Amino acid sequence: MSDTASLPVNRWLFPGWVIFAAANTALMFAVPGQETIPFHFIYISMALVYGFQPWPLPKTYVVLGLVAATTGAALVWHVKNNVIGWEETAEIPLMAVLFLVMVWHVRRRVAATREARRLADSEHEMREVQRRFVRFASHELRTPVTVARGYTELIRDARADPQVAQDATVVLEELDKLERISARLLTLARVDEQSTLKPTVISLDALLERSITRWRATAIRDWRLSRCAAVVIADAARLETALDSVVENAVRHTESGGRIELSACRDGESVIIEVRDDGRGIPNDQLAFVFESFRTGGGGTGMGLAIVKAIVEAHGGAVSAENLPTGGAAIRMRLPLQGPRESASMQPARVRAAGDESSNRSTPAQATSPAASHAEPITRA
Repeated sequence: MSDTASLPVNRWLFPGWVIFAAANTALMFAVPGQETIPFHFIYISMALVYGFQPWPLPKTYVVLGLVAATTGAALVWHVKNNVIGWEETAEIPLMAVLFLVMVWHVRRRVAATREARRLADSEHEMREVQRRFVRFASHELRTPVTVARGYTELIRDARADPQVAQDATVVLEELDKLERISARLLTLARVDEQSTLKPTVISLDALLERSITRWRATAIRDWRLSRCAAVVIADAARLETALDSVVENAVRHTESGGRIELSACRDGESVIIEVRDDGRGIPNDQLAFVFESFRTGGGGTGMGLAIVKAIVEAHGGAVSAENLPTGGAAIRMRLPLQGPRESASMQPARVRAAGDESSNRSTPAQATSPAASHAEPITRA
């Protein structure tokens, strides 16, 4: 009925208590006028044993009945011998009722614990089923999408009919979307597995610059970068995936020529990576759910920011989003400087080998203060 009931030591709890209770019952008969002390010892010890090892209701009623009968017999014996008055026997039903109230509370607690455990196990199983399904679906989608793409490209390149070629181009665009969805499904299924992280020392300035370099070729925006010398221990590939998802979200919600600013700064034992834009912002009714899977305000799959959350939390960090007073939105990723807990014991040689690009810095924690960083425009190629 409880976790403690299965412990080996608890096998002796009830037999030991029976011996203890019998000894105190004998004392009640043996010490006229002092029977109150062993009487209360019996009920206190019974409550303690029941708390560690709740009994089935039939056994509880039988034990309580025997205790009430034996202790009551001792009290009545002393009443008849004119040692105590009849009013002393009122303790028998009072203690029995008190014990039953305790039994009720213990059984409620046990029932609540079991229900919480059942719900936790059910949620865990549901997540495992969902994860397996996502992996299976993403893998199974790849082959038919690849085959369909090959045949569609053949049809388009044949150009027997301009309309057919145009239709084939539309099909290829839709297949591209399916490929992206499949890749994100697989990423979403894997990113929260902390054991698969491969932490290395990452220069955040270099990370942000690479991201802007890739995106400015495809999105005409006013790209800005706030530099600071912060570095962090993290999985480079996954952190880049998270940043790309946030930047993609900013691009999707800004118009051509809109401003997108990337920044990173040290904040205590953490670093904060922030992406700001001057776009439409996040609807207030969706702000609390923006990082949930398959929740989207339109124009996306609803998995991008869910992937961001999974990656950041796998590193032991947290994400947040807010609408800016001047318009647009800001999404922040807070990461511990020393990376995931499992990576705290990494060998120094591994960190040095991974951080050659940061060899001029004495420790990964060195960074300029947030006030020292400044936003500067990035000239488009």
